[in-house]
Amino acid sequence: MSPSAFLHQHLPQVWLQRGLVARLLLPVAWAYGALVALRSWAYGASLFKSERVPALVIVVGNVVAGGAGKTPTTIALVKHLQSQGLGVGVISRGHGRKNRDTRPVALNSLPQDVGDEPLLIHQATGVPLWVGAARADAAKALLQAHPEVRIIVCDDGLQHLALARDIEICVMDERGVGNGWLLPAGPLREPWPRTVDVLLHTGASGATGGFQARRQLASHARTAYGRLVPLQDLKHQAVDAVAGLARPQAFFDMLRQSGLTLAQTTALPDHHDYAQWHPSNTDKPLLCTEKDAAKLWPHAPHALAVPLQLTPEEGFWQALDALIAQKMQAHA
Repeated sequence: MSPSAFLHQHLPQVWLQRGLVARLLLPVAWAYGALVALRSWAYGASLFKSERVPALVIVVGNVVAGGAGKTPTTIALVKHLQSQGLGVGVISRGHGRKNRDTRPVALNSLPQDVGDEPLLIHQATGVPLWVGAARADAAKALLQAHPEVRIIVCDDGLQHLALARDIEICVMDERGVGNGWLLPAGPLREPWPRTVDVLLHTGASGATGGFQARRQLASHARTAYGRLVPLQDLKHQAVDAVAGLARPQAFFDMLRQSGLTLAQTTALPDHHDYAQWHPSNTDKPLLCTEKDAAKLWPHAPHALAVPLQLTPEEGFWQALDALIAQKMQAHA
């Protein structure tokens, strides 16, 4: 097993407890915490510039390492804003891509050029989406190309202080803040608690306050050619599943909860590129996430992508709409 695969599988378990391994990593966590505090102070003292763009900026992020549901939340948020007739665009760093330039995402973009999550968001919503190592540059490029955009949603970037923001949405899953320690002794990217505008729980979390969202798989999978396959049709046979996620087991559990029988599961590191991975057999249906599909289909065109749907409670939308109205009035 490679070092990255070992860390991918075992560190998240370490982060749930304040055990021996976590305690041995505390000195590194203290050093990391000092750097985080120094950086935050530098932005607060205007030693580092936080750039503002001429649009309302909503950041969707989290305070722990690994997926908590940011991308499904971003998709749900964008669709909500679209339903209100608001001009919305999305920016992202494009984690996992092989370059650092600033560029738009198109329906036929390659994941290695723009990142798997930005491609998924664009395919799901159709809104203008730009990726860039510097999110402020991506926002400015997006606004120049699409002056009709009034709201920019930043997928991830809660800790990216170089871009000024108007609203922060923090997403947490059932892990909450784990053992409550900073990386690498715990999962925290920054100290918690910290002030955010809206806290959204995508699982049963121990953190207090905020709103709840329900995560579930769609009732169908999608082929590489766009055909929909009801999951009900797969219940009479064993299937294989693969996932390149921060928490692949969550996807496998949801497939089982949908009534499917999993013969073989393959857990790969988050944003895995699938360049060297091939299924061990093609006799069984192979299920993957929508995030993995664009990278997997060139090597396994028979794979079926299962969409993940996220539905926040109504109170979340009411609180967010009130915040947006207040901020947009201040922008006017």
